[in-house]
Amino acid sequence: MTLVLVFIISALIAAVDQMIKYFVLENLAPIGQTVVIDHLFSLVYVENRGAAFGMFQNGVWFFSIFTILMIGVFVYLILSKKIQGKLFLVSTVLIIGGGIGNLIDRLFRGFVIDYLSLSFFPPICNFADYCITIGAVLFIISLFMAEKSEKKLAITEGDSGHD
Repeated sequence: MTLVLVFIISALIAAVDQMIKYFVLENLAPIGQTVVIDHLFSLVYVENRGAAFGMFQNGVWFFSIFTILMIGVFVYLILSKKIQGKLFLVSTVLIIGGGIGNLIDRLFRGFVIDYLSLSFFPPICNFADYCITIGAVLFIISLFMAEKSEKKLAITEGDSGHD
């Protein structure tokens, strides 16, 4: 049941990402850029042929294969129950959903549509990029929490053996 829920929510994230990108293609691409909040936030149409934040240009197939492999790793982690907890599942949903959103772009367009430009964060990104980034941060936090929990359990089990 957990895996099904992860895929449903991930699919919803990917669908939202694709709907936003469709809107961007239809409305922003023809004009290129529009300022939303002066000196802070703009929408800028960019065709990103690299990885997140425009790094490593022209690696469409490499990043497509990498994305598929990473989704496979997260599915394996869910099924094997090596990492558990709500935070892990939330991080997984964000990473898979964002990954699928950008994968669709790479496979069907040959590039990822980026459009979010913040004055204090130079790379132009998209909804999927932010999902992946937030998911990765939450995943790292969940790993630390799992490690801390295992150490606490080991200490507790060690103390109970001395009775």
